[in-house]
Amino acid sequence: AAGAAAIMVHQPPDPFVSPKGLRDYVAHVSDAAQGIPVLLYLRNDAIGSGTIADLCKVDNVVGVKWATQSPGNLAQAMAASPDHIVWICGLAEIWAPQFYAVGARGFTSGLINVWPERSAEIHAALDSGNLVSASNLIDSIRIFEELRAEEMGGTNVSVVKTALALMGENCGPTRPPSSWPLSEAQESRLREFLNEHGIDSRAVR
Repeated sequence: AAGAAAIMVHQPPDPFVSPKGLRDYVAHVSDAAQGIPVLLYLRNDAIGSGTIADLCKVDNVVGVKWATQSPGNLAQAMAASPDHIVWICGLAEIWAPQFYAVGARGFTSGLINVWPERSAEIHAALDSGNLVSASNLIDSIRIFEELRAEEMGGTNVSVVKTALALMGENCGPTRPPSSWPLSEAQESRLREFLNEHGIDSRAVR
């Protein structure tokens, strides 16, 4: 496994994907991973809860990063799948309350690279069941997440990398076909967000 503790299998974007073919694909990747845990990255739940449950039964699959805006479908998939599967909100902090409401736990985060304290505060509020506090904290990052969602999500990673560059941590451009660089208007809004919250004194003003 080349030192990896786990792997994540992205849902293939090919337009001609069959449920059986997808299951075989995940099983093949799992076999090649030689027993290390496998996390599924789900961006299209149109395959149905039955197929999702079948994918979760593949050897070594331990969890699902759920990245569709459909907590109702998530609840159905959870009910149909093995109990050991861990379900994670794959749409960052802003969708986490809705996912927690149906039983998912944790969330992926781009913010944590830029403002880790706020991301941790949101996680703590959700884990303690304080939805009012979580909602208020999430409101404070809404501009950041709205920027990441622009251009069909093409600015998702670009916003994070641009923020880091503005903070003095230039980690290079994103890979095509994401949107790079940000437009002047987008970067201006991002600068305002960083400066408003005093996220880092190194942020270019």
